[in-house]
Amino acid sequence: MKHGFIIRKVKEIDNKLIEVVLSKVMREFNVPEQGTALADPELKEIFQTYNKPRSIYYVIEKENMIFGGAGISKLRDCDKSICELQKMYFLNDARGKGLGEELIDLCLKKAKLFGFKQCYIETMFNMKAAQILYLKKGFKYIKNPIGNTGHSSCPVWMLKDL
Repeated sequence: MKHGFIIRKVKEIDNKLIEVVLSKVMREFNVPEQGTALADPELKEIFQTYNKPRSIYYVIEKENMIFGGAGISKLRDCDKSICELQKMYFLNDARGKGLGEELIDLCLKKAKLFGFKQCYIETMFNMKAAQILYLKKGFKYIKNPIGNTGHSSCPVWMLKDL
């Protein structure tokens, strides 16, 4: 527990709160409404989306409030050995406290346990702090997107061997 925050698996009761948090953060960074996670139908049912084999989603909580989260799931329409770090967004109060690093470590540990060999990330060009963290965790920029995330508006792609 850092700064009073805890990281735990998402619960069904969290669906509406995590949708509000993720949407708020994406809009803060001017993420387009189409071609990004903002348009994903899964945004409304995070628990159900990640409540399946080889998937998991974690939320960051403090005093019964959700401040962000991230998950791992197989990358759609791609080699079964590639997962994607998905929907990793934090409200401002949870940033700069080491929670992102802790959450990535937890997600990548699970990805390895699930048998994935590589992890993919898509992000926005203006999410510089996130990119710095991804680079620190061993992700490398790649020239083209892989899989079929439906996120045609995300111009930054990264990959890490697990």
